[in-house]
Amino acid sequence: MGFKDLKQNKWFKIMTNTYVLVLTVFVVWMLFFDTNSLLIHLELRREIKKLEKTQDFLKKEIAKDKKIIEKLSEEGELEKFAREEYYLKKKNEEIYLIEYEDSLKQKEKE
Repeated sequence: MGFKDLKQNKWFKIMTNTYVLVLTVFVVWMLFFDTNSLLIHLELRREIKKLEKTQDFLKKEIAKDKKIIEKLSEEGELEKFAREEYYLKKKNEEIYLIEYEDSLKQKEKE
């Protein structure tokens, strides 16, 4: 099968058509090399999904924090929170922390 026979082939005529060659080059350029290529679009889509997940997580955290703020705005709750979490005390007051063996084991697991 020589070059003459190859030229007579139907697929060879179609593939060497000027329009087909230009269209093929255009499609390859748009898919891989252009600034708005398919690869860049896929990468941006992945980044958008990641940012949307982060946004959802942060919205849930904001809702939790709002509940905590509402709870702490009640009278006496802020003082209770400060005493329990940060071991704050009033002047001339002593605080004794009593820890049981079973509570120490739970803290180690966390």
